[in-house]
Amino acid sequence: MVSEALVEKAKEFHGHICPFLVLGLRASEIAMQKLGLTKAGEVETVGEEILAIVECNNCFTDGVQVATGCTLGNNSLIYMDVGKNAVTLVKRGEWRGVRVYIDSEKLRNKYFKKEATELFEKVVVKRQGTSEDYERLRKMWAEIGWSMTNVPEEMFKIEEVETAEIERAPILESVKCEKCGELVMKTRIRVVDGKAVCLSCLGECEAVVGRGIVPNFKIPLKVRR
Repeated sequence: MVSEALVEKAKEFHGHICPFLVLGLRASEIAMQKLGLTKAGEVETVGEEILAIVECNNCFTDGVQVATGCTLGNNSLIYMDVGKNAVTLVKRGEWRGVRVYIDSEKLRNKYFKKEATELFEKVVVKRQGTSEDYERLRKMWAEIGWSMTNVPEEMFKIEEVETAEIERAPILESVKCEKCGELVMKTRIRVVDGKAVCLSCLGECEAVVGRGIVPNFKIPLKVRR
């Protein structure tokens, strides 16, 4: 069962309590128990010794980061743009892990009230909710989230997996962009007319947005003059 303290920590990180945030915590908890692991600490995060592979970029993934200690910033979180609510936890060197997946259809009848799903459709999907609707959804979503702290293991699909080796994050040289003068990771520099130019100055890069990885994302930033 996910502890109250961990849910509160996840709330502080994520901004609110919701069903899939808690499911990310619960799925991670199951994976760690199966592998005999605890949350990654200083040694594991510095060396990227424990990896969490997530398949979505929604609330579930924030739960994974809080529970496992594997984050985007410490290079222990691997994001695969698959669109499934699943996490695989693996220990580097052994390359055997546990994948935990949750099917929202299995949860719908037991945990989600019709009123809550209809309100979610109005407020989040259609962006048509009033301030009162937002507040009602916040309360309902938090209640449903708390009810999921002890979702039984049999509700999840749990698989032992073998994982191909995954490289550690390389330490790369920084190069100064000859247009804006800012330092840039060497692999993100392009040579244009013989000059080293960053992707920001070129106006396009890969980015993770709500719908996943966008390969030709138009950089929206414009410096105010």
